[in-house]
Parts: sequence; C-alpha cells; structure tokens
Amino acid sequence: MTLAAFLAFAGLSLMAAISPGPAVLMAARTGLTEGFRTGAWLAAGIGLGGAIWASAALFGLGVLFAVAPALLWALKIAGAGYLCWLGWSLWRSAREPLDLSATPALPRSAASAFRLGLFTQLANPKPAVMFAAIFLGTVPATTPLWVLMALLLVVFLNESLWNTAVARIFSLNQTRARYISLKTVIDRIFGAGLAALGVKIVAT
Repeated sequence: MTLAAFLAFAGLSLMAAISPGPAVLMAARTGLTEGFRTGAWLAAGIGLGGAIWASAALFGLGVLFAVAPALLWALKIAGAGYLCWLGWSLWRSAREPLDLSATPALPRSAASAFRLGLFTQLANPKPAVMFAAIFLGTVPATTPLWVLMALLLVVFLNESLWNTAVARIFSLNQTRARYISLKTVIDRIFGAGLAALGVKIVAT
C-alpha cells in the first residue's frame, strides 16, 4: 500500500467521522450536560465502535450484507430502535431542570460513558458498508496485516479525537450557560435529532 493510498484512507475516514450523525450528536450533548471528561470517555467508546465497524468491513461484513440483505435490515431495525429510545428519553426529560448543586455528582462513570459511546456507534450499521467501499477503493488485497492494523488505528483516532473535540467545544462554560437557559428546547432538539437519525437508518 502506497503512502498516498494510506493518506487517502485517513482523509476519507476523517470525513466519515466529521459527518453529522448519532455519535457526533451524542458527543455534543454529553459535553454540554456532563462535561469534557465524560465526553472524552464517550468519544473513546465511539472510536472503538468505529474501529469495530471498520474491522467488520475489512473482513467481509459488507459483502455479507450484499448477499444477505435481511441481516443488514435486522441490524438497522435494532440500531434505529436504540436511537429512538435514546431520543425519547431526552425528549421526555427535557422539562426537568438541571440541578446545578448536583453538578459534581452528575456525570456518569467513565465506563458508563464509554459504553454509551460504543453502543451509540454500533447502533448505526451504515459505517460497515461505507468502510467496505473505502477499503475497496484504497486498500490493495496484498496489504500486510500490520498496515491493516494501522488503518484500524487511524479509524479509532479519527473518531475518538473528533468527537473529543466536539465534546470539548460544547463543554465550555459559555456554551453550558446557554444550554441551561434553553434546556427544554435543546434537549428536545437533541432527542428529535437522535430519533430522526434512527428513522433515517431504516429508511436508507
């Protein structure tokens, strides 16, 4: 694999990470409500989820989806259900005030944030198909195993670092202050956005 092909893969992977989706939305919301540290752990889970989908694409899941579309459909249904449930949970609790006196105890644990990021990323099977196309277009069949592992590391870093940056931006005091004043509206926007993305997964 040439350096140019490696860089092309890295660039396409970064564009995939940056594109708006459930993971970015959850990173923004977690940064807002639970702070940067929790958002960073969530981003690490998102990164692992991206690497898992890339691994699946690398080892033929994209081909399996083409041969057995019912499997892709089942994964879409399960993922959409999870995202719609997250969206409904946010919408339902939107009117609950944020208790600033409880802020030190508010953020979930690192393990819980990591799991939320992982499950949010895995709820969307479309990256497996997307990564399959990227691998076919940039990675020769003769690529050594160590290079393939390096590519998976690139996917992990792109996903985790980008979503860490998103969480950081939304964890800033000015952003959080604005969120507190508009909590009901913002939570319902996030909730509706997650549900809409879940529906979109099934529809496409």
